[in-house]
Amino acid sequence: MKNLFLIPLFIGSFVFPAISQQSNSNTRNVIEDQQTHASPSQTNKPSFTEYPLNTVEKAPDMNEDTDRGMNAPSLRVYFPSPEKATGSMVIALPGGGYSNLALFHEGYDWAPFYLDKGIAFGVLKYRMPQTDYTIPFADVKAAFDQVKEHATVWKINPKNIGIMGASAGGHLASTYATHTEGEDKPAFQILLYPVISMDTTFTHAGSRRNLLGEKPSAELVNRFSNEKRVDGTTPPAFVIFAADDKVVPPTNGFRYVEALTEHKVPVTFLLYPTGGHGFGNRDSFLYKDQFMQELSKWLQEL
Repeated sequence: MKNLFLIPLFIGSFVFPAISQQSNSNTRNVIEDQQTHASPSQTNKPSFTEYPLNTVEKAPDMNEDTDRGMNAPSLRVYFPSPEKATGSMVIALPGGGYSNLALFHEGYDWAPFYLDKGIAFGVLKYRMPQTDYTIPFADVKAAFDQVKEHATVWKINPKNIGIMGASAGGHLASTYATHTEGEDKPAFQILLYPVISMDTTFTHAGSRRNLLGEKPSAELVNRFSNEKRVDGTTPPAFVIFAADDKVVPPTNGFRYVEALTEHKVPVTFLLYPTGGHGFGNRDSFLYKDQFMQELSKWLQEL
């Protein structure tokens, strides 16, 4: 990719290309090797298969699950039509401050966008850490391992599986992108208004507390400040923020992009003047069309 610096026509926006199905208590013990299926005729939406992850031995029944399914990690997978399939895949990690998940506008609702481009799409329902940072990370690794295990049957190129995360899900995605090595690294990362740092001056306090506890050590804070984990092996990144985000300061994006640029990692950074936090793919986001066009172009150029 070429190094470019573009200023879009709308002031305040910058581009730096370097370069619901209802569950029940038996959901996880239904048909065909514990997979849950839904067809377009059932939902009027893209069909999917829900795969339980092996990071828990037994998921609690829904009527006994006080965490509303958060103890039952799973990967919902959508496949493009065979004639469009490119062999690429994106695994999405919705946000929610490491206390819940915005599964729709940061997860399931993105399926048509990717399927139209021939990209398989997965939404990971990961467990909440409750101050044990190993828990959500283990679910992400299990999701990637599951896709790679089925890559031949699913017609997925295991070297072209990217990660996408929003808000706290963006922190988890950037953690996986910067803390893994070798073949475990995702091919690329797409980060929507991500929490990047655990630095108290610009982190999201709730995400930090839920992930690391009330008084984490300096070592933990540094380890999960992902702008400090970037190196030359970090995968290419697409990062988007709204300048008026009062929940996760755009400084998170600035610091990450600065680190990526320093290590010559290809990065595209979008900063729109308004939009607040948590816009996902909602139509109410004023710059949605421009955002989708830029993301589509970036995906084509990978």
